[in-house]
Amino acid sequence: MTKEEKLESVLKAYTRFYNIKRDDVEPPFDAEAEFISHNEQYILVKSAKIAEIDSNEFVYFKSVDRLTEENLTELDKTAWERGLSKVNPGPGHRNSDVSLIIIADKIDEDAFKLARKLKHSKSYLFTFHGWSNYKLIAIDLSDNRTTFNRQGRTLKKIINNK
Repeated sequence: MTKEEKLESVLKAYTRFYNIKRDDVEPPFDAEAEFISHNEQYILVKSAKIAEIDSNEFVYFKSVDRLTEENLTELDKTAWERGLSKVNPGPGHRNSDVSLIIIADKIDEDAFKLARKLKHSKSYLFTFHGWSNYKLIAIDLSDNRTTFNRQGRTLKKIINNK
């Protein structure tokens, strides 16, 4: 399977619940996906609101020929910063997570090890206004291996099924 075919299958898995953007994506990413959820809880009438909950996820996709430690560091930094720039914390905000999915023909061993160590998280007003976590998964098509950070473990099921 080529990296383009793998990217297509991964994007297909996200199309059901996410808004996929493939055109006019700001470099270095090939595609972006957004999940926006807004829930309200109220008693009897909407004016008697108990709670308002916003939950978001911003996913960035990149396919590369060879993933090096330098590439990974730059993609990691860019995805986290770009994802955080879309966060709007406030009283109803629960979480806004940022995910990075990298599909590579080959991943250098240094980059493979570094991916496991990359982690970011941020709380807003001591989590009263929510938090942000970072998920990362990288797929090596040459060896059919996958590496991920601790939060990215949940993405493994989506990726391996495609």
